[in-house]
Amino acid sequence: MQIKELYKKTLFNIFIILFIFLLDRFSKYFVLEFFNKTNEKDIIITSFLSLNLLWNEGIAFGLFQSKETIFYNFITILIVLVLCFVAWLASKSNRLEKICYLIIIGGGLGNTFDRLYYGSVMDFIDLNYKNFHWFIFNVADIFITIGVLILIFLEFTKKND
Repeated sequence: MQIKELYKKTLFNIFIILFIFLLDRFSKYFVLEFFNKTNEKDIIITSFLSLNLLWNEGIAFGLFQSKETIFYNFITILIVLVLCFVAWLASKSNRLEKICYLIIIGGGLGNTFDRLYYGSVMDFIDLNYKNFHWFIFNVADIFITIGVLILIFLEFTKKND
């Protein structure tokens, strides 16, 4: 592979990660600013969508929440190691599989930034139907979930070699 082609591919990969990361950061910034200025707790947008600011000290879906600093730091280090592993998988992958890993990394970096900067992850998208509320999540979570779901779909549709 030529240096120029490798450079273009690397820039493209970095662009995907940065795009997802910045989209997540901007969404969190504007939502946090809005909540701080209005002192609202819950903003109903439609009958099934509202914004509800929540600080998640655990991992996905609020699992493993703890006030213990050592546990929080351990989980954060574990998340960083998983992101490094996903980056390694991305380097060994091609096409759609690689893009899935890159968007997972972008979302993971968005949430890791929150963990390091705020001490917890900012979640604010609340989907609900009647009295059933899904877990509150953020833009980074959307991309992580999309990446994982596409990877699962790709795995199920792979032809056995």
